[in-house]
Amino acid sequence: MQNDLNQSIHALNQGRLILYPTDTVWGIGCDATNPEAVEKVFKLKQRHDSKALICLVADDRMLNKYIKKVPDVAYDILDVSEEPITII
Repeated sequence: MQNDLNQSIHALNQGRLILYPTDTVWGIGCDATNPEAVEKVFKLKQRHDSKALICLVADDRMLNKYIKKVPDVAYDILDVSEEPITII
């Protein structure tokens, strides 16, 4: 497992895409801070850039780094959530 993680990190650092399992489907991932990598996702999915993509964050610190204004209710939800959660 550690080897797989290391290979994924290496691929992300090089601007490449990765596949990762979720509870229901396989996700297509990239470094969301790398515009060229994000463009690769749009091309692969044949998705117009006016459609949004999801961005996974690990914690409040990471959320605040990428989102300018996080509503207080989002923090309330995160505080009581015991499992990973999606907030739109």
